[in-house]
Formats: sequence, C-alpha cells, structure tokens
Amino acid sequence: MTKSGLMVSFEHLEWAHGQPRGVSSVLYVPKMQLSQKPFLMISQCALGFLCLIVVSGSLVRLTGSGLGCVDWPGCSETKFVDVSTGHTAIEQINRLFTGLVSAAVAACAFGAFLVFPRRRKSIWLALGLVFGVLAQVLLGAIVVLTGLNPWSNMAHFLVSMALITTAVLLVDHVKGQLQDGPNSLVSLSPLSSRIARLITTLCGIAIVAGTLVTGTGPHAGDEKAIRLAFDLRTITRVHSVFVLLCVGFTLFLFLRITNRATEWQVLGRPIELFLGLAVAQGALGYLQYFSGVPAQLVAIHVALAIAVWISVLRLGLASRG
Repeated sequence: MTKSGLMVSFEHLEWAHGQPRGVSSVLYVPKMQLSQKPFLMISQCALGFLCLIVVSGSLVRLTGSGLGCVDWPGCSETKFVDVSTGHTAIEQINRLFTGLVSAAVAACAFGAFLVFPRRRKSIWLALGLVFGVLAQVLLGAIVVLTGLNPWSNMAHFLVSMALITTAVLLVDHVKGQLQDGPNSLVSLSPLSSRIARLITTLCGIAIVAGTLVTGTGPHAGDEKAIRLAFDLRTITRVHSVFVLLCVGFTLFLFLRITNRATEWQVLGRPIELFLGLAVAQGALGYLQYFSGVPAQLVAIHVALAIAVWISVLRLGLASRG
C-alpha cells in the first residue's frame, strides 16, 4: 500500500515471473482472458443447444404432451417437477432442458466480455441470446396459460428461429476473428448478391407460412387445444408457393454462377448445401401431406427446417463478399 494506505499503483513497477516485483502473489490477481478459439466453441455449443430445444419442443407437441404440465413455472400447483405420467415426463424434460440452454447462452455472454480482443458486436449478439431466452421463458408461460393457443405457439417457434439466427451470426463473427491475415473479400456482382438476399427472404417467409400450417394442422399438442381457422389445403399451398419460389431462385443463382469462377468460389458450397436441403425438405413436405401428416415425418420436417434456415443464413452471409 501507499503511505496513505489508500491504493497501489502497478503502472511503474518492474515485472518478474509474470507479476509485479515486490507485490505479494496473494494480492495480485491476473486479468481473466479468453482466446477466440474457445469462445468459438462456446458459441457453437450455444447454437447446438438452441437447435436441440426446438426439436425437443416439437416432440412435446407431436406427442400430445403440450399440457403435460398444466401450470408454470411449476409443473402443477403441488409439484415443481412431476414425471408421474408419460405426457408430464416429456413436458417436464423439455422444461429442464431449457436450463441447459440457458446455461450455454449465459456462458456465451460471459465469454463475450472475457474474450480477447473484445468485440462490441460479439457482446451485443451474445446479450441478444440472453434476452431472447428470457423472452422464450415468458412465451412458454403464455403458451401453457393460454391452453396452447396456436398464435402463442407460433411466436414461441419464431423467437426460437430468431435465437438460432443470432447464434449463427455470432459464430460467423467469431470465425472471422480467427482468420489469419487480412480478410480478402471476393467481389460479387450486384445481381448475385440481390438474388442471394431474396432467397433468404423467401425462405424466411416460407418458414412463417409453415407455422400457419402447423397452427391449422392436426398436431396441436393437446386434444382440447384450439386450431387456426384457415383451410388446411389452402394455407399449405401458400406455404408451398414460397418454398417453390425459393428453390426456383436458388436454381437460377446456381446456374448463373456455374461459369463464374470467382463467384462460385464464394457461393458454390453454400448454395449446393442449401439447395440439397431445400429440395429434401420440399419432398418431405409433400410426403407428409399426402400421407396424412404423421407425427414422425413432422418431427423430421422441423429438424430439417432448422438445417435449411442455418444453410440459407450462411448463403446470405457468404453473399456479403
């Protein structure tokens, strides 16, 4: 301490063995820092958990377990945790899994403040995950307390997709920080960039339309839950139109860049991945519709929707070059 006993200044002290000379090791606390590589792993872990919670949530609905827990935050008025029946256990496990998602997102936000060099964009994206998960908790309560109202269910799913979007942006940003040397961008033609952005927009609209199909269809999560008043065949056709438009523009962009070496270098792999997933998802959609919308195919459809959305986001991110 100084003679006045108020403070110690380390600025001009000599350093020895990683700490200031003459300063007790008990008093010296090194600054906590996190490198970009482990922060990338934490961000990818958060993204993985956010994808899994969407699939587990769909399984709750598809097994008719949406009201397995009839209260919130406890499972019932008398039990916070209840696994006494199959439906209750499924809903309860999904709620407990939310705790793992929250922990992963909190670790991501904590890491954004510790990572070196610290980036403001990483901090805002990580905090966006935290606020998004909090919003999901509140929406989950609304879903239960409104008896699985389809509009609240739709909001629940779409916020999940927004969280996945934020996590993808965070992972992409951190990967950019790990690139060696200057970031060399390949210039794309304005038309190719606009088409890529249009594909992303159409895919987003198709997903929103898909939630309307879900809200109208047979898998409500509980036999007593209300359904949207749309005609199922009509709203399914609307959803299909946007899917077909999305695939059509993707094929056009694919053919356009085939003979453009520099653009193919940037967009080739992302567009191949997205096109393959989009075609598979469209084929699965027709299969489940003409086979009476079985729950097993719907579950695969939800999982593929996540993969399709992540792949189109990566296509959009690649088109920035």
